[in-house]
Amino acid sequence: MSADYRYSRLGYVALNVTDLARTLAFYTDIVGLDTTEVTEAQAALRCGPDHHNILLSQAPEPGLKRIGFELESGDDLERAFGHLERCGYGPAWVDAEETAALRQGRSLRFHHPGTGLPLEYFAGMEQMADPFEARLARIARLGHVVVSTPDLPAMRDSLIRDLGFLLSDEVDGLVSFLRCFPNRFHHSLGIARADENRLHHVNFMVTDIDDVGRALNRLKKNGVEIVYGPGRHPPSGSIFLYFLDPDGMTVEYSFGMEEFAETGARAPRTLPPVPESLDFWGGLPSLDFAKVGRFEAAA
Repeated sequence: MSADYRYSRLGYVALNVTDLARTLAFYTDIVGLDTTEVTEAQAALRCGPDHHNILLSQAPEPGLKRIGFELESGDDLERAFGHLERCGYGPAWVDAEETAALRQGRSLRFHHPGTGLPLEYFAGMEQMADPFEARLARIARLGHVVVSTPDLPAMRDSLIRDLGFLLSDEVDGLVSFLRCFPNRFHHSLGIARADENRLHHVNFMVTDIDDVGRALNRLKKNGVEIVYGPGRHPPSGSIFLYFLDPDGMTVEYSFGMEEFAETGARAPRTLPPVPESLDFWGGLPSLDFAKVGRFEAAA
């Protein structure tokens, strides 16, 4: 049953963190996000005009709270709810009090039945009057999220079949790159093979390769662990740099990415499962790469 709704973009990622003040300082003073709202339990940060692109929530253990995708319209949201019900995903509308606090339009949430991946669809978000400051890095947008699972083929196939994602490329048996159609970017969601269901990494796309170079030195000066890169990904063409946040969750800066037209896009490619399919420059990740961030369980 194909999805009959259209995505706009990846809107935000909500993370559970064990020390909200410490992690908030990291994402503002090291990553370079702007703060919009902070309470004792949650912080909203942005890298553009949106009210939030990252939500940090105080929690007993670090992990992925949910991934929020914006759909093109309220009508798409209504169609999505019905489609998810028919597919057995058990969607639920978010109550109006919470969406008002989040400064979002109408929203629905559900969990991927095979893995428990927590997902949200929403239609519209408040735009801030003040521009994003870009104090440390000229971040263009929240780029993508990659998650890990023991059964990559099953998760990939269900996201394509049930949720309307399109496959852009994959490294055979290791990682699949999906775009949220008709969004043009090579991938907004990736799926990697691992021993458990968890967050792999959160990505921020920057506007210049110099932002990656400056970040490399800023991370070193502040004692932040770099776990992969700099390098260049063959599937998307992106220059990348991965590092760890205070809880050990993996964050990426990247520059450049292939874009797809809505019609007439090239066919997906399958690259061999070798290190050079992940980094043109031959680098290898450290043992701490993409190891922290279990999915928050359904209530």
